[in-house]
Order: sequence, then C-alpha cells, then structure tokens
Amino acid sequence: MLKRIITGIVAILIFIPVCVFSHTIVFNIAISLLSLVAVFEMAKCLGFHKNICLTIPLYLAAAALPIFRCFVSSNAFFLSHVPVLFIGILIYMLTYVMVRKNKDVLSDIITLYGLCIFVISGFNSILMVRLMHNGAAIYLLAFLGAWICDTFAYFTGMLIGKHKLIPEISPKKTVEGAIGGVIFTVIGFALYCLIWNSLSDYKLSYLTLCIYGFVLSIASQFGDLIASSIKRQYNVKDYGFIFPGHGGVLDRFDGVLLVAPFLYVLNHFIG
Repeated sequence: MLKRIITGIVAILIFIPVCVFSHTIVFNIAISLLSLVAVFEMAKCLGFHKNICLTIPLYLAAAALPIFRCFVSSNAFFLSHVPVLFIGILIYMLTYVMVRKNKDVLSDIITLYGLCIFVISGFNSILMVRLMHNGAAIYLLAFLGAWICDTFAYFTGMLIGKHKLIPEISPKKTVEGAIGGVIFTVIGFALYCLIWNSLSDYKLSYLTLCIYGFVLSIASQFGDLIASSIKRQYNVKDYGFIFPGHGGVLDRFDGVLLVAPFLYVLNHFIG
C-alpha cells in the first residue's frame, strides 16, 4: 500500500504541471509517450512485442499522432484522414501475414490490431476533447471520470460490497461498488463545475456535467472490465510495471481509454 501511495503522489506531481501546459506541445508529448508505452504493453500481453516488423506501424502511429496534432487546429482533419491511416496499417499487417505464409495466426494478428487501435484512439480522444471549443474546461474530465469512479467504486465495495458484479472477470468488484462509483463521480463532476465556475468567466452547466458524470462513470467501469478480461484471457496479472504498485500504463488508464471517446461524443452533441 505504501508503494502505491508514493507512486500516486509522484504521478500527481508530474501530472499537474503537464496539465498546466496542456495548450502546448508538452501535453502532446506526454500523451504520445503514454500511448507508445500502452501499445507496447498490449503487444507484450498478446506475445507480439518482440516482433518489431509486425508492430512497428502501431508504435509509429501511437507516438506520432499526438505530436502531429500540435500542427493541426481542428479535429476535422483527423476524423477524415486517420481512418485511412488505420486501414493502411491493417493492410500492412495482413500483407505481413501473407508473406510469412501463415506462421502467425491471423486471428491473433487481427486481435493485436484491434486492441492497439483502440488504445491509440483512446489516447488521441483526449487531445480531440482538448481541441474542442470548450476543451480547456472539460478535458480533465477524461481523467477525473475514470479515476474518481475507480477510487470510490473500490472503497464503496470494500465497505459495503456484498454482491459480486462479474466475478469471472474481476472477483473483487461488487454491484454496490459500481453504484458507488457512479454516484461519487456525479458528485465529483458537480464539485468540479462549482470550482471551475468560481474561477473562470466561462461557465459550465451543472446539469450537463452531472449527465457527463453518470455516463462516463459507466464507461469507465466498462473500460476497466474490458482490460481485466483481456488480462484474464492471456493470463497476465499486470500489463506493465512503469507505475510501481499500480502496474503499467494500461492498468492505470484502462478506464480513461473508454471515457475519453465517450466524453468527445457527449460534448459534441450536448456540450
């Protein structure tokens, strides 16, 4: 527990300055590094991390896309062009399988591709939210939505949890914990709205942020369960060890990867 607390404090001390400079390339570099490490962790989980010839386009996309966003002021370019890049990566990987004459199982290659694209898209969604008209006000919700829900779901489940949620995937998660995560995330978002409105001329809507809190807390828990099911499928305890006591990037940002795209969609339609 002490190791987890120390790691958490150090991570916060790094996270805050990075967010202060979220309007600069510093934030993009941080997202780029997280995305690259996360893709490596996913490739390692599936057993492909040593196959550089196969995974190199995934690593390049993970690292380069967040940096490239520094030079584009709109999300429209990425929404129209990045899918073409992803199709190109898929064609490359399928061609690799063909040249290798099926030495790698096609289904495993498709799984690797799909999961890594999911990771890359999740991290880039944070930057897409940051580029929106009110992005400076709400992009932090991509992180807070996942971390508040995860924290309070854990403590609520520990204190009053009696009914298992999905024990075959995550034995410690409870229904009471899941409900607690939703409730406290909504409360946390309302407090965030209060603090932001008291410090800024740009006002956020309490109702809108409460809706965000409700939806994103559910998305966060699905993201957590998806990551847990993948680890169980491949008999992996943690995705990595970059955060001592916590695991890897995917262990800490699993909820964020689903929260960020949902936040973008929600904010696009009702923000």
